[in-house]
Amino acid sequence: MSTNRAKLTPETVTLGITPTLWWNDDFINIDIGIPFEQCVSEMALAGYVGCSVGHKYPTNPKDLKPALDLRGLQVSEPWVSTYFTIKSMKTQTIEKVRQQLAFLDEMEAGSHYPRKADLVVAEFGDAVNPLPVALFANAPQFSEDQWKLLIEGLHEIGEITKAKGRLLCYHPHLGTGVMHNEAVHRLMDETDPALVHMLLDTAHLACAAVDPLAITRKYAARIKHLHLKDYRAAVVAEMHAKGQSFQDGIEAGIFTVPGDGSITTFPEIFDLLAEAGFNGWLVIEAEQDPAKANPLQYAKMARAYLRETLGW
Repeated sequence: MSTNRAKLTPETVTLGITPTLWWNDDFINIDIGIPFEQCVSEMALAGYVGCSVGHKYPTNPKDLKPALDLRGLQVSEPWVSTYFTIKSMKTQTIEKVRQQLAFLDEMEAGSHYPRKADLVVAEFGDAVNPLPVALFANAPQFSEDQWKLLIEGLHEIGEITKAKGRLLCYHPHLGTGVMHNEAVHRLMDETDPALVHMLLDTAHLACAAVDPLAITRKYAARIKHLHLKDYRAAVVAEMHAKGQSFQDGIEAGIFTVPGDGSITTFPEIFDLLAEAGFNGWLVIEAEQDPAKANPLQYAKMARAYLRETLGW
């Protein structure tokens, strides 16, 4: 293990996992009936201490917090889809941000967690990933006016999030206007580093032909949250060739856990983050069909990969 990577320790990195191994939160028909209790129990059994929030979770913190506490889990992040680039959606977007921040305050009240949850966002104005259309051919490209609205909106919610003592982490996402290389760089270069941080989702970047290692090298100091997942290049190629949708790709196995796909640079990414002093959430994610990929098996595979690569 390299000297740099050795700086990524349980004191600096908190391991979480998303429920998208157990069911899909975008396409709820990708589901074999695994209940919330089994999902979070298996997360803990596989060796994780945090999780993102799925649609089967209890919505009331008074119910959710005891269920997670019982299993030694905490919330790593809630998600907010922002809609700054389309009409009449700014107010609703900001209200959703405030709701999620209030949710986190209630979830963490009276607790002494080593790591607070972050707020994860992605701009879904004009996004095609929820739609049954060819993903790569139809991803939006923002106009100059839309870029202005997006940057201003992110700065506004960044101020709100910072005032609550949390980090706003932006997630470049397939099927959105911040998907391709130029857009990812523009978002980072035109936002205030004190207000807008990066969520590094290795597979979403790689599937869009964006090199996650190059992004890490340039923006390591701004990366505060990881969605660590792998992808299968053959599935991406088939999606391009057949004009398939995001749901088609997920059902075909576009994503998998780190170490099981086409990304070979996870160790180098870890080294760069360690050198930059990364201190935050590393969240395993693999939006898979649980009928084809046993969730607990893959959660344990990912944990084993981290143990081998990080040394713990």
